[in-house]
Amino acid sequence: MINTGDTTFVLVSVALVMLMTPGLAMFYGGMVRSKNVLGTIMQSFMLLGLISLQWAIFGYSLAFGPDHWGLIGDLSWLGLNGVGQAPNPEYAATIPHQAFMMFQMMFAVITPALICGAFAERMKFSAFLLFSLLWATLIYDPLCHWVWGMGGWMRNLGVIDFAGGIVVHVSSGASALACAVVLGRRQGYLKVPFMPHNLPMTVLGAGLLWFGWFGFNAGSALAAGGLAASAVTVTHLASAAGAVAWVAAEWWHAGKPTTLGVASGAVAGLATITPASGFVTPMAAIIIGLVAGGLCFWGVSLKWKLGYDDSLDVVGVHGLGSTWGLLAAGLFATRAINPAGADGLFYGNAHLLAVQALAVVVVWAFAFGGSWLLLKLVDALVGLRVAPEEEMEGLDLSLHGETGYSLGAPSGAFTPAEALYAAPAPHKPGEGAGHASRALEGGR
Repeated sequence: MINTGDTTFVLVSVALVMLMTPGLAMFYGGMVRSKNVLGTIMQSFMLLGLISLQWAIFGYSLAFGPDHWGLIGDLSWLGLNGVGQAPNPEYAATIPHQAFMMFQMMFAVITPALICGAFAERMKFSAFLLFSLLWATLIYDPLCHWVWGMGGWMRNLGVIDFAGGIVVHVSSGASALACAVVLGRRQGYLKVPFMPHNLPMTVLGAGLLWFGWFGFNAGSALAAGGLAASAVTVTHLASAAGAVAWVAAEWWHAGKPTTLGVASGAVAGLATITPASGFVTPMAAIIIGLVAGGLCFWGVSLKWKLGYDDSLDVVGVHGLGSTWGLLAAGLFATRAINPAGADGLFYGNAHLLAVQALAVVVVWAFAFGGSWLLLKLVDALVGLRVAPEEEMEGLDLSLHGETGYSLGAPSGAFTPAEALYAAPAPHKPGEGAGHASRALEGGR
């Protein structure tokens, strides 16, 4: 039977996780150069539309539909056929099936949005759309079924992933690495500094991510109860520990603590605790977060040492961080927190650590290799990178005809996008000359 308290809790969690994608847009948007801020933000917002439709039409059925060979769901729920107001006892017995579907939809949306940070400032918009749609269908949906779908082979093996360490973060981190390698470096990378243009925007985005992550992790309990409370607690403590550890690491390494560092450390802690959030104690979460802050700080530095251009540090934060989080679940998980889970190595069960490690290796290989092939296909069909002159001009103007900041524009001048909203040309000399500018001023 439907429990109204559980249903309310999950619906609120849907809203919280949905907010994470605009939060990510701001987090990423502040870190790029000003000429690419709108193009970066638009990618996240566009995925709210594109992947939501993909999920409703066929993605949800592939991810959670009746199992085939432990690898993929079928199309029994095509177009949300049979996904209604009644519960589905296989996944959540106390909430409507549609509530569960919507909660999972928000995970499907934000995962390809995370990947966008790796190819920021240089991918064609058409290539971004095609790659994201193919990636969601051929990488995300099968992974989701392997880990969370009834009959999925990783689920049957005993792999634990409470809220998306494998499905969301390792998959996006491995795919981000493939994107960085296949697309190549931005012009001037390692030769000129690429400074974030609006750190207050980035910190605000990080705050929205931290806020929304309570729904991301606690909502994965699918019920308003003790497990959800435990997930909220460990989520916050790991994020706090990650922020402190990152700042300490960069203060020791570079001599100064930075605002970008504390925001990045908080997100690293969040990404790392995600797979373990329903299985570990608060003190274990602090340890996991402290390691995450230092590990991810070091992981981000690898891109300069190895020469790949992961623009906004998806590999170092999400890929490496959640890899540690999955292994940490194999160490610290305890049935005292979640009887439906498993005990880890520190509670006498070495098998869990072994299957967690196997899952990490398989997902890195699958997501990296699959993304590499999809990128090559998209490149052959529409081309991946913008032209060099478009990259120099910035994607806001060259792809979208907009500018994020027009404070320096000459008085009375229109940007290309603003010109679309100007009044029609006057029929007589001078007729209507002031109408367009007044209309634009009134609309601002």
